[in-house]
Amino acid sequence: MLSDTLTEGLKKYAIGEKLRRLRLRKKMGLVELGRHTGLSAAMLSKIERGRLFPTLPTLLRIAMVFNVGLEHFFTDGRHVAAVARKEDRLVFEEKFGGSEVTYRFECLDFNAGDRRLNTFYAEFPKTAQGRVRTHEHDGVEFIYLLSGSLTVRIGEEEHNLRKEDAIYFDSSVAHSYRAAGNAPCSAVVVTLAP
Repeated sequence: MLSDTLTEGLKKYAIGEKLRRLRLRKKMGLVELGRHTGLSAAMLSKIERGRLFPTLPTLLRIAMVFNVGLEHFFTDGRHVAAVARKEDRLVFEEKFGGSEVTYRFECLDFNAGDRRLNTFYAEFPKTAQGRVRTHEHDGVEFIYLLSGSLTVRIGEEEHNLRKEDAIYFDSSVAHSYRAAGNAPCSAVVVTLAP
């Protein structure tokens, strides 16, 4: 018999609810799941209703049927959504020659657990013509221009973006950005590693 403290600690993981969602997503009944796991339908029902907490070997049997890891059941659900408040965002500046800022990035998703992409708010101040920094990184990149005009150079090609234009490209190709026209510009930038 588990203590009240342990029971409350385990409840926050909602293991039974997660099991039920996996089972229903596969359109599988308790009896069928029992055949795959070697567990009784009654035991599986108790787990789903939160009346019984499975041992790790039992949970692993269930996880293997659904092709998920044990970690699927131990994510407590509090990280399903992650809010990044403006005042808490991390800001990075890229400077040309140590003084002039060529662009400024604010990480929009820094506190999200298990991130699959990286999202930034970017500002591109007006810089001297030709003063840009070329870089490359694995994966792909997406830019949506919020304001101003931006020139994006990818390899030997230049693309001129205006407000509300977007571009998607292979970021393993050397690329650079610079504000075009007489005003700074801003954008949302999303990167995704392979």
